[in-house]
Amino acid sequence: MAAPAACTRFSDNYDLKEELGKGAFSVVRRCVQKSTGLEFAAKIINTKKLSARDFQKLEREARICRKLQHPNIVRLHDSIQEEHFHYLVFDLVTGGELFEDIVAREFYSEADASHCIQQILESVHHCHSNGVVHRDLKPENLLLASKAKGAAVKLADFGLAIEVPGEQQAWFGFAGTPGYLSPEVLKKEPYGKPVDIWACGVILYILLVGYPPFWDEDQHRLYAQIKIGAYDYPSPEWDTVTAEAKSLINEMLTVNPSKRITASEALKHPWICQRERVASMVHRQETVDCLKKFNARRKLKGAILTTMLATRNFSSKYDAHGRSIITKKGDGSQVKESTDSSTTLEDDDIKARKQEIIKMTEQLIEAINTGDYEAYTKICDPHLTAFEPEALGNLVEGMDFHKFYFDNVLGKNCKALNTTILNPHVHLMGDEAACIAYVRLTQYMDKQGQASTHQSEETRVWHKRDNKWQNVHFHRSSVTPSFAMK
Repeated sequence: MAAPAACTRFSDNYDLKEELGKGAFSVVRRCVQKSTGLEFAAKIINTKKLSARDFQKLEREARICRKLQHPNIVRLHDSIQEEHFHYLVFDLVTGGELFEDIVAREFYSEADASHCIQQILESVHHCHSNGVVHRDLKPENLLLASKAKGAAVKLADFGLAIEVPGEQQAWFGFAGTPGYLSPEVLKKEPYGKPVDIWACGVILYILLVGYPPFWDEDQHRLYAQIKIGAYDYPSPEWDTVTAEAKSLINEMLTVNPSKRITASEALKHPWICQRERVASMVHRQETVDCLKKFNARRKLKGAILTTMLATRNFSSKYDAHGRSIITKKGDGSQVKESTDSSTTLEDDDIKARKQEIIKMTEQLIEAINTGDYEAYTKICDPHLTAFEPEALGNLVEGMDFHKFYFDNVLGKNCKALNTTILNPHVHLMGDEAACIAYVRLTQYMDKQGQASTHQSEETRVWHKRDNKWQNVHFHRSSVTPSFAMK
C-alpha cells in the first residue's frame, strides 16, 4: 500500500463497516480505503482505558508490525493516532487457521507439511532479518490469507514480539505458550532468535503426526520434558515419515540454542528446498485424524476457559479457542488481539500482580469474616457466579443468595475467628484476568468453647474492570461453618 496521506483523521482515509469482534479495550471492524476501495480490518483501541504499560506494549506491537512486510505475515498497513483512539489497519485475513484447513483437505502428505513449514520459516526468517523475535509461534497464530486452495500461510499476533538486534542473547522475560516454550526460556537463561526455531520444530512435529512432541497434563512435568528435549518418534506413525523430515526436526529441537539450526539454514534443508525429490507424497490419513483430535482438544480447553470467565462485558474478549482473536462473522476473517489468554505472560511484574490477586482475595475473606456486606459488594461483580455446597449443586448468579448469609449469619455468631490462606496458586490470564486456587483454613471457637479448625478448597476468578479487580466467579469444595460462608 502507498504511504498514507498526511492527515490525522482515520475517517478521512477509511469508511468503517460492520463490527468483526470486540476486546476489552478495542473493537475490530471491517473498513474500506476510500482511495482504492480495498478492504481491511481496523483494530480500534480506546487509549483512554490503557495503562502506561499497555500503551507501551501497543506502541511496541505497532512499531514491530510496521517494519515487517512479507507475503507470509499479516501486514499492518496503517497506524493512526487520534486523541482518544488508536487505529491499526491490518490485512483482512479470511481463510481461518492453517490447522483447521488441513483437516478439511481430501489429501495431505509429508510434502504438504514441508510446504506449510517452509512458509512459516519464510515469515520467521523475515522477522529475524529485521531484528524481531515473535516469541509466540503456535497453531492459533498461523492463518490462511483466504479460503482459496493454496492460499498463503500468514503469521499473526505480534503482541509478545520483541526487538532483538543481531544475535543478541538476553533475558527478555518469561513469555510464550507452554507446549512451545524453548528450554532456555524455561531455564530462565539468556535467549534470542533460536526460541522461534524451537517452536517451529514443535509445529513441524505436529504437522507430521497430528500430536505434539512434548505433552503432559501436569505443567511441571511438561517443562521437565522440554528442558532436556525428551521426545521420540514412536511406531507405527513415524515409521512412514522420511529420515530427512526427522533430521530437520532434530536440528530444530536441539536443546543448546547455539547449535540449533537457524531459519535461513532450515530453508536450505533438502526436505524443504528439494521436497519434490525428498518428501513423501503418500496421503497421511492417520495424521489428519490425530490432528482433528488435537484441534478439538485445543477448542475444548478454550471453551472451558471461556465458560469459566464468562461474565457480562468480559466473555467477548475470548473466542471458542480461549484466546483473544477477532473472527469475522460468517466467513472466518481473523484479526489477532495482542494478548492471548492461553499465553504465558511477560514476567517483568508477574510476582507483583500475583501478590495483588492474593491481597484482593484476603480482603474479600476479611469482609466475609466481619460480615461487611458493603465491602464485599465493592470487591465482587454484581453478577458474581458461584458453585458452593449451600446451593445444592446449582450455579447461583448475583448477590441475593449471598446477602441472605450476611444479613442473618456472618459476623453475628462468632467473635473469635481467624482465616489463613494456604498454598495460593495464581494463574494470570492476560492483563485483566486471573484465577486463584487455595486452601482456606478457618479457626474458630465452637459452641462448647473449644478451638476448632475447618478446611475448604476454593477457586476464584478475578477480572479487572476500570482498573479495579472484581471477583466474578468462585467455587468452594465443602460446607463452611455457618459464620464463615461465601
